[in-house]
Amino acid sequence: MHKLRTHALVSALSAITVATLLATGCSAHSPAATGDAAAPAAEASTPGTGQEPLAVVSAPTGDAATPTAVAAANTLDKTPARKTALKVASYDRKSGRAVIAAPPSGSSAAPSATPSATTASSPAGSGTRQDTGSDGATSKTPVAVGDVIASAPSPGAPDGVLAKVTEIVDTSADGSATVQTEPAKLNSVLGQSKANGAVPVDPSSMKVDPLVEGVKVSWAKTGDLTFGPEGAKLPLGSLRIDVGTAVQTAAGAPASAAASLKGFVQLAPEVAFSYNGSGSAASSSPSGAFLGLTGDWTSQWQLKGRAAGTTNGKPIRIPFAELHADPVIQVGPVPIVVNLDLVCYFRVDADGHVTVDAEQDLKGDFRIGGNFTWAKGWSGVSESHMTGEPLKTTVTAVGDVKAAMGTEATVGLYGTVGVTADLAPYLRAESSATAEGSSDATGSAHGSWALYGGVDLTGTLNLQLSIFGTPVFQSRIPLGAVHKEWLLTKGEVKT
Repeated sequence: MHKLRTHALVSALSAITVATLLATGCSAHSPAATGDAAAPAAEASTPGTGQEPLAVVSAPTGDAATPTAVAAANTLDKTPARKTALKVASYDRKSGRAVIAAPPSGSSAAPSATPSATTASSPAGSGTRQDTGSDGATSKTPVAVGDVIASAPSPGAPDGVLAKVTEIVDTSADGSATVQTEPAKLNSVLGQSKANGAVPVDPSSMKVDPLVEGVKVSWAKTGDLTFGPEGAKLPLGSLRIDVGTAVQTAAGAPASAAASLKGFVQLAPEVAFSYNGSGSAASSSPSGAFLGLTGDWTSQWQLKGRAAGTTNGKPIRIPFAELHADPVIQVGPVPIVVNLDLVCYFRVDADGHVTVDAEQDLKGDFRIGGNFTWAKGWSGVSESHMTGEPLKTTVTAVGDVKAAMGTEATVGLYGTVGVTADLAPYLRAESSATAEGSSDATGSAHGSWALYGGVDLTGTLNLQLSIFGTPVFQSRIPLGAVHKEWLLTKGEVKT
């Protein structure tokens, strides 16, 4: 029995030794390995070392506050950022001056332990660094020159912070430090990592600013349901905006032809993010990246009356709500602050002659954003798949009208603008007829009309997408226009 146990123990140790050698060998020959020597075997399964994709999830809230991430000096493309207990007490984006508060004494969340050539690392777990002055004296600082800080929004930095420390200006007795910074890039904290995912935007976190009277907001999220008008239950993660507003009536139109728009738009937006840093060792730029907005769309709205014609040759545009959110997505240890702005609007382009009473139910999805590959650079992504059906249709007289209930979206990172897109589902009526008159000033029109549904999607990529660490492009890049239209119904003109 003793011999059998000994043999089993030897076999187990041999298996562990072989597994360790294999892991070390794979790490040494992996394309993600950097430097003269291969990474230790223990790093092979650590997120961010090029072996395992980083998770892309919603950042924690409440008691599990989003940590600050710090990439230590001289670790670009070698060691990704580590979460710390440091906090950004204040940050002036214009001057680059920031105050970094050290974690409480004894905190186990320390910055990366990799020191720079001129900075000695403090003992593990202290959350401070040893900064050597010109006189040879040392003082404890929460960060060192060359460190890159990624922070979620805080009272002192509402857009979050992604910055590199360029100078330690002063240190305080409480362990905080006043530092000078410059803007940093995402590849300085994500390094050779890979990440890909989409995170829903919490609808209850969106700030809504109604721009016309009669705007009502409903939302639903997991564990906290709010119902729409008339008890309509919303899908989880959805934001619904109901509105009804008058529209300028065409000159000379009778009072009975008063124009109005009413309906609702329902969105379930998600922030899409991907990053591939596998090419950063050779080029200091990621080999791939994506930032965008996706989601489901539902709207039901009605155009009624004889709307006025265009104003100064342009369609009449009526914004009815502005929405803003700063969702934080957690990519491994790094909090990435997304800035999302939405403007919901009506747009009417009419000739002032046709009178309509038309209602459309529209459903579908959309995906907009910017995609980067090292071979092709940045390119726009714009997709929309929608279908609609008429709920009510009456067209009177001769003329054309096109009305849209759309959303203008802006998506950026850390307070910069990255992608702008205009998603405009619309309803278009066209009517043609020949008029017949009589001596008693009465007459009639005979002809046909058609009602179409459609969607227009346009937008641009902006210079600030270079925040990924990619080459800077010199002009805005169009997303690529999408235009789709389908016949809803048709009939005869009624006069």
